[in-house]
Amino acid sequence: MDEKVKTATIRAHVFVSGRVQGVSFRWYTQRKAQELGVTGWVRNLWDGQVEAIFEGNEKAVDNAVKWCHIGPPSAQVDNVDVTYETPSGEFSGFRITW
Repeated sequence: MDEKVKTATIRAHVFVSGRVQGVSFRWYTQRKAQELGVTGWVRNLWDGQVEAIFEGNEKAVDNAVKWCHIGPPSAQVDNVDVTYETPSGEFSGFRITW
């Protein structure tokens, strides 16, 4: 595989549904993103979902998305919708937002 392909910057916009609020999903997501070196944000939505944007190298973002399918120990993930978007480079880190 070409090195440029392996290290390409990508952006994933993720919506996670199930028992994902009240279980520290955002906190664990932030820790995982920081561990992976991914930038972006995570937040709770009014309808009970968690929304996140992950931006970084392809492997790290893919691992962050895979983690969302599992979540923290007390979560019950029912569905993860992922849309890949054009990376913006706007983030300097990963944060929990409102």
